[in-house]
Amino acid sequence: MRAHCAEQPLVNADHLLYDFRSFVDIFRNAMTIFAPPPSGQEDPLELEFLLLPDTSMLLLAAMVEPLRGANRLMNRQVYSWRLTSPDGAPVTTISDFPIAVSDRFDPATPRDALVVIAGYNIETHATRDLIGRLRLAGRKGGAIGGVESGAWLLAMAGLLDGRRATTHWEDLEAFETRFPSVILQQDRFVIDGDRFTTGGATPALDMALELIRQRQGNALAMDVASLFIYEESSLPSDPQRSISLGQLAKREPRVAAAVRLMESHLEDPLSINQIAEAVDLSSRRLETLFKRFLGQRPRDYYLGYRLKAARRQLVAGAASTLQIGTSCGFNSASAFSRAYRARFGESPSETRRGLS
Repeated sequence: MRAHCAEQPLVNADHLLYDFRSFVDIFRNAMTIFAPPPSGQEDPLELEFLLLPDTSMLLLAAMVEPLRGANRLMNRQVYSWRLTSPDGAPVTTISDFPIAVSDRFDPATPRDALVVIAGYNIETHATRDLIGRLRLAGRKGGAIGGVESGAWLLAMAGLLDGRRATTHWEDLEAFETRFPSVILQQDRFVIDGDRFTTGGATPALDMALELIRQRQGNALAMDVASLFIYEESSLPSDPQRSISLGQLAKREPRVAAAVRLMESHLEDPLSINQIAEAVDLSSRRLETLFKRFLGQRPRDYYLGYRLKAARRQLVAGAASTLQIGTSCGFNSASAFSRAYRARFGESPSETRRGLS
């Protein structure tokens, strides 16, 4: 009698699913615009900015002006853009300024990236027709992003399902409730392959600078930032400050007092226990309140503040790396360099060389 052997599957389903997901990730990343252009490519990156009524002029300027600055400093056009609206008519901003556009948004129009810029009254402007056209643009392929409430439109069209994304801090809770299939993050801006979103105007500026950094290098990005006298020091993963310090002083004065203590003890950092004791809180309670109001642990907030101060000194001053590290509370050049690289992806000396 022949031995009966259980038939083995030819393909492991778990491995097949993993391979498929890996393929999808590779495809999405290949479509990103946040990467160096192919060698020898001289054509400018073509972006279409789809403007919705009741948006803020600052949102558009934060995306466009850095690109204009990059073109000026490169002495050639490395970025090109056009403005469209849902119906082709001029867009009236929330400040009642009209902005002329070149055309009606057409999902079939060739472009390298579509950026949806929206601000207020999103439910009024998110018509069924517009959402349908965004879905068509998504099926066509290519990079698609949302600035502030633009993320809502992308989510309504299903273009952020299974993706990491962000939106303005005031809307995070409502967004998460409405779109549970989106992996919502409190970051300033989020890049997930061929999808990208920002939490507001200054995060949009940060994202535009990140685009320049990835495509043309850190030196140009820093030069563009300096055109606007902007201390370009925020990372994508930096959480949005969910409340201003003035508002924080009214709602939770002990946390505001802790922040002021940190900011006044730059060269001689206090321990978190010392800060908690000074504001009459336990260390655990202080951590809970920091996470609620600032989106970070006290230790991370304090370290980030010191490193941002160090970066400003590196960019603006002539002090040595050791002097800067000491002035920002680091007891050795190596400790400063390690912390700096972990945050900014380069050493202090590399930041300095990028300015020359």
